[in-house]
Amino acid sequence: MPRFVFVTGGVVSSLGKGIASASLGAILEARGLKIAMVKLDPYINVDPGTMSPFQHGEVFVTTDGTESDLDLGHYERFVHTTTGRHSNFTTGRIYERVIAKERRGDYLGATVQVIPHITDEIKRSILLGAGDSDVCMVEIGGTVGDIESLPFLEAIRQLGVELGRNNCVFMHLTLVPVVGGSGEIKTKPTQHSVKELRGIGIQPDVLLCRCQHPLPEEQRCKIALFTNVEERAVISALDADDIYKIPMLLHEQGLDDIVVDKLRLEVPPTDLTEWRAVVNAKANPDGQVDVAMVGKYVQVRDSYISLNEALIHGGIKSRTRVNIHYFESTDIEGHGVHALKGMDAILVPGGFGERGIEGKIQAVRYARENGIPYLGICLGMQLAVIEYGRHVLGLENANSTEFNRATPHPVIAMITEWQDAARGAQQRDEASAKGGTMRLGAQSVDLAAGSRAREVYGRDEIQERHRHRYEFNNTFLERYQRGGMSFAGFSKDGLVEIVELPNHPWFLATQFHPEFPSTPRGGHPLFTGFIKAARAHRAAQMPVAATASANACCAAG
Repeated sequence: MPRFVFVTGGVVSSLGKGIASASLGAILEARGLKIAMVKLDPYINVDPGTMSPFQHGEVFVTTDGTESDLDLGHYERFVHTTTGRHSNFTTGRIYERVIAKERRGDYLGATVQVIPHITDEIKRSILLGAGDSDVCMVEIGGTVGDIESLPFLEAIRQLGVELGRNNCVFMHLTLVPVVGGSGEIKTKPTQHSVKELRGIGIQPDVLLCRCQHPLPEEQRCKIALFTNVEERAVISALDADDIYKIPMLLHEQGLDDIVVDKLRLEVPPTDLTEWRAVVNAKANPDGQVDVAMVGKYVQVRDSYISLNEALIHGGIKSRTRVNIHYFESTDIEGHGVHALKGMDAILVPGGFGERGIEGKIQAVRYARENGIPYLGICLGMQLAVIEYGRHVLGLENANSTEFNRATPHPVIAMITEWQDAARGAQQRDEASAKGGTMRLGAQSVDLAAGSRAREVYGRDEIQERHRHRYEFNNTFLERYQRGGMSFAGFSKDGLVEIVELPNHPWFLATQFHPEFPSTPRGGHPLFTGFIKAARAHRAAQMPVAATASANACCAAG
């Protein structure tokens, strides 16, 4: 039977429960345990697929096609676990299932209540997510004391009783602030947060205290005394300059020993060799590059968190410091591409809606015409196709039907039918509800012989994750091929997955999202190749820059 670690948060939101859960999972995995990861979200949305990036940040897509919380991305980057449809449950999804059962008559006319019906469904979902793991990390979204998360908290309280306290660990993450001016460390918020948790019947076993510096012994002792937590289990969750250091920081404080002892597990010592190698490679690059990310939501960095990390992973694999420069596409629309000068590579990420599209197209054109390495992802591929159609093939006002239904050249359009390996033929139309009508999850892509994509991946067939409604319109395929664009990847049912420009140093764009499966330990071949291309471009520009500087000096003399 799996054991469970329940992770809750208090005082304020966004303390880093996801990274804390993932880091502990990584340490336990390094002790030979099979880990499962589950996230419970208190919002009413059935899934985050239609939520605004400004409010929610990134929507992570699992291999099985589940649109989920961004914390699942942290899980997959830290733990060798593939998350899926049983790894993320929202309040909306739980209530949807309970109501469906009530409509079918499964409850035999009983009054449906939060206790036991909602809590029973939550417990069933947690056990389903745990599967056959040794230890299942269960993160409860929201903050202790919020009304939205109370059913989840009640459910894990019940599980703690039903499974036995030797099979469950309750880990609570709190904030220990420092008052400005006096520099005084304040433990009261943590005390009150634990008091709130104990008031609903949960006694934490471990406290992770977010703080700028390690907690002094006096404060650790005080927190332990007032919260009924043993002193060794009051852990300093420090602000780290590198998130991949966190597993080692927590291990050094004995967190995994506490959990292993509490769960009565017989396991070997922790081996964090892989993580030390990651941190060392990141801290000791032998080169650097400047990468421009031209996006629509750059003011909310969580919108591109998997992309940010995938670029960093590419840097780790190639011993390169990757400096990511964020450019709002609407600014480029208004002021032109001058800000992109000096960049070693340009990346245009995904997105939806018409805002900022023309600025992204300008960035694509700048990369294409100036031989700057370019990587387009999802919308970034679609805009590369639109840009090429307008400025190379002469398809005036070429566009996507997402942005202009009356375009004379709909080179990007909604695909109404596609093949899903798991469920067979899938269909949609303009009237379909947005939620759940995208082409989602991992699907096979055949790579063309001799293509850059085939060279980068090193194989003929790959599996990559998708999340989109609009795709390349195949009626324009021959025209684009005659005009010099190469189509390097196709789905099994003939949809365009990868486009390239053979006469460009490095120009590649994908309909799928390669950032999702990228990890710090394994990287991703596409991002590693992209960063290497950026380094080559930077090296090629250095003699030019040096010559220009010398000429300027001579002119001044």
